[in-house]
Amino acid sequence: MSMFQIFNVSGSAVSAQSQRLNTVASNLANVDTVAGPDGTAYKARQVVFQTELMGARQAQRPMGTGIGPMDPATEGVVGAAGVRVSTVVEDNSPGRRVHDPKNPSADADGYVTYSNVNAVEEMVNMISASRSYQNNIEVMNTAKSLLQKTLQMGQS
Repeated sequence: MSMFQIFNVSGSAVSAQSQRLNTVASNLANVDTVAGPDGTAYKARQVVFQTELMGARQAQRPMGTGIGPMDPATEGVVGAAGVRVSTVVEDNSPGRRVHDPKNPSADADGYVTYSNVNAVEEMVNMISASRSYQNNIEVMNTAKSLLQKTLQMGQS
């Protein structure tokens, strides 16, 4: 794998985690929203990641090369695997129902339906996405530093 491929892999992760952070922000912004006029409350959203192969495929090894067999799942793959957002799904669990008959959004039985967002889970998602984002930025900074040191070796 080329040193430059590192930027593609880490860049894909940074982009995916950025979208995850945006989704978490939307969820947290709607933690205490109530059902609208149509009777449905905001539903929490989750980002689904998918592996994205980066690089070309090579022909399979010729027989009799003296090299053992490869794992069939990775045979012929050159390069690395990045990540991409495949979809954003809604959580279909029911929202919180709170008995508050004085609330103007209450239904005929006096219940108000809030979103199904769990603030604690969203904070954990935010910390996880933030750390992953930071880690991939650090990978890119390390690769940049190594490339600069390689170039400096030629100047000596």
